[in-house]
Amino acid sequence: MDGISLSIQEILDDSEYGLGLKLLAGQAGMGNRIYSPRIQKPGLALSGYTEHLHPERIQVLGNTEISYLNQVDDRLAAESIKTLCAFPISSFIITKGLLPPHCLLETADNAAIPVLSTPHQSSTFISLITKFLEERLLPTTHLHGVLVDVLGVGILLTGKSGIGKSECALDLVIRGHRLVADDMVFIKKKVPAALVGLAEEAIQHLMEIRGLGIINIKDLYGVSSIREKKIIDMVLELVEWDPNQEYDRLGLDDRRKTILGVDIPHICIPVRPGRNLGSIIEVAARNFLLKGMGYHSARDFQERLMSRIELRPLGNEVE
Repeated sequence: MDGISLSIQEILDDSEYGLGLKLLAGQAGMGNRIYSPRIQKPGLALSGYTEHLHPERIQVLGNTEISYLNQVDDRLAAESIKTLCAFPISSFIITKGLLPPHCLLETADNAAIPVLSTPHQSSTFISLITKFLEERLLPTTHLHGVLVDVLGVGILLTGKSGIGKSECALDLVIRGHRLVADDMVFIKKKVPAALVGLAEEAIQHLMEIRGLGIINIKDLYGVSSIREKKIIDMVLELVEWDPNQEYDRLGLDDRRKTILGVDIPHICIPVRPGRNLGSIIEVAARNFLLKGMGYHSARDFQERLMSRIELRPLGNEVE
């Protein structure tokens, strides 16, 4: 299977998310790979129904599953575990610090399936491990640009080097908006279809202004002027003004840009001396919020215009 993956050993070694894992059995399978952030509770599989078992996912055994194994006949429990371990299970994780049946540890160890334990309750652990796996497994990319939070709208400013992206972002910060990342934006995809942008740690809160050099936005304007990360709602591309190019003047052209398989609104703003780009970007953010509430200015104008044309009386014909 191709794609981003994690080994069970990497999950065990993590200390950031407080998973609290310890290994009980299956040391030989610590290299097993996880490709999906989804988990599974194999209660039905333990009872013999394995049609919808996803062995590539982490299998979480909570109080229900362990109680079932402890209450049924030892021979039936052993057969259920043997049937389950015949699949290429990535790992078992037992919640609440419960003591698993010895046959589970023995069978999993022979099949090179890691068995881990966590003190967390099932619901808490599932939330933690899902967040951890989403952060580590979902696609990522880097884009040259500037990410700003304008009125709660995440705007990714793009355009060729030197066109004025950082200067626009600085103007927006002065107006009370917030910088997320300058120059290089690290983008993560989140389920189901959202993009989260943040700055690389080495350049966090920093901005390059030609003629001034590197400035620290957090030190200059305070913590209210920065954000650690932000969902990207739209891409605003700055392009050099070309008198021979036809630009959208009504706003009916809803262009989209695809990043990591996610389509987001894409607007091209021509740059020329005298244009107040900070104000234009603010208006773009406000217009985005209006569209989110169901009001589309350009379409409303078009509908009113068409209504006037349809209601306009015919002129007198010349005989």
